[in-house]
Amino acid sequence: MIDHLSTYASDYLATRDFYRAVFAPLGVTEQIEMVAEWNAEFPTQRMCAFGPEGHFTFWVIETRSAATPRHIAFSAQNRAAVDAFHAAALAQGGQDNGQPGLRPHYHEHYYGAFAFDPDGNNVEAVCHQPE
Repeated sequence: MIDHLSTYASDYLATRDFYRAVFAPLGVTEQIEMVAEWNAEFPTQRMCAFGPEGHFTFWVIETRSAATPRHIAFSAQNRAAVDAFHAAALAQGGQDNGQPGLRPHYHEHYYGAFAFDPDGNNVEAVCHQPE
């Protein structure tokens, strides 16, 4: 249903590097990085996109002002990838917002972990498979 989505970064480099680190355990890589020279209001605006090979699915876009925090959950193949996502988030300076573990109030196999990225967005990795 979703082709692509964006988050906004007041500290572009910190946010880009955060997502480089947390996406690695999920098998997602940076696909493109560019400067929005066409943007007359902000011609030095940086942006990059992550996704599977050849797909620009999740964009990080530099902003001059604070953005409204969001929540987004990324799919993980297994619980070990959820654990690695959370560890990478904390190692990259993210703040813990929920240790890896089962969340049976969602459903019996919901295994997730939560962290705040550099702009205060609540990011999650989740596995729905029993292990």
